[in-house]
Amino acid sequence: MLFNRRHAALGLMAAAGGALPLSKAWGQTPALAGLIPGAAPAVAAPAAAEEAATQIGATRDKFEHLLAPVDINGQGPFNFILDTGANVSCVSRELADRLMLTQAGLAPVHTMVGVRNRPSVMIDTLSIGARHRKDVRAPALPAFGGQVDGLLGVDWLGGQRLVLDIRNKKIEITPSRTEYATASRVIVPCRRRLGQLTIVDADLSGHRISAMIDSGSQVTMCNFPLHEMVLTMEAHSPFVREHQPVKLETIAGEPFSGEMFYLPFLRLGGLQLGNVPVVFSWQTEVFDVWGLKDTPAIVLGMDLLAQFESVALDFGRNQVRFDIT
Repeated sequence: MLFNRRHAALGLMAAAGGALPLSKAWGQTPALAGLIPGAAPAVAAPAAAEEAATQIGATRDKFEHLLAPVDINGQGPFNFILDTGANVSCVSRELADRLMLTQAGLAPVHTMVGVRNRPSVMIDTLSIGARHRKDVRAPALPAFGGQVDGLLGVDWLGGQRLVLDIRNKKIEITPSRTEYATASRVIVPCRRRLGQLTIVDADLSGHRISAMIDSGSQVTMCNFPLHEMVLTMEAHSPFVREHQPVKLETIAGEPFSGEMFYLPFLRLGGLQLGNVPVVFSWQTEVFDVWGLKDTPAIVLGMDLLAQFESVALDFGRNQVRFDIT
């Protein structure tokens, strides 16, 4: 993958031909795609005691997700995937049983491939660093794997600013604030859509698209209109581009299949990327949930986000900051 800001090449080429290889998990383990539980909840403003900046050490799992240490009802810490593509936090069924969390009925959970009613539980207190949320209703999902105990969605952020410090494995939560672009920092305007930030200034080879950031997905994915746009461009190109079959599964353990190919040019605000790997699947329904069924759209997963030094999502000012080495 090639990065540059405006016309300045930043030299982040990897692998033969400048294409960034996807995670080693593509080998025998299906790649993980994210989850978008339910509809966007009403989020209360953070308490005054939570307005100060909070910095938390994180770890990474085998799929490159950032894992945050989370306490539940005073017990923990437990490893939770930090998922900017989910608007509701979830726990593993195993952890819910171990902590004997109170059952709270069925809740609709949207994953990449559809919606299912899942058992949910009540969490009296969910804590990350000095920040606490009371009375959290969380779906209990079956297939996070032994390294992961749950998932943190954007429901607990309110209008705050979230910094994914990927290089230093840290997570920072601060009040919303003004930031400015520099030679190694790109600020991209967004709008809110079902609780998530959608990048509004984006295009694929000059064609306007929508882009969302999903730190819960291992791979970058696109919808049908964007896939059709790429096929049309390839039909008029002298270069032959292969589409490779891939196997994936949702974060809830649902298997599905897709095809991987490369986007020749992607622009996100002042950030320009070339030869970007992306996956399309006929089985994905999540773009319908986001209201992007008919709009060319892409979901930026950890395969792409991990190439940046840090990514900051400001839910108060509706903007995303990309820091490049």
